[in-house]
Amino acid sequence: MDEILDVVDLVADSGFEGIVTWLVRFVGLVALLGGLGLWLFTDMGLLVVPAVLLLVGLVLLVAPSVLLLAAELA
Repeated sequence: MDEILDVVDLVADSGFEGIVTWLVRFVGLVALLGGLGLWLFTDMGLLVVPAVLLLVGLVLLVAPSVLLLAAELA
């Protein structure tokens, strides 16, 4: 966890904080929409893949805010 906070602190110091945050959120949104599309529009017998994509998408949408807040507090 310390390594992740070091990387986030380095990104925040370099000035690319906004770009990286929106890039991670965009990847999360694509994963969320992909999981939702697989779940609703396909006949998949195994629902693990869409569920994992939905969970990863939600985590990636929330993670940048939480990591930047933790880096500021640390």
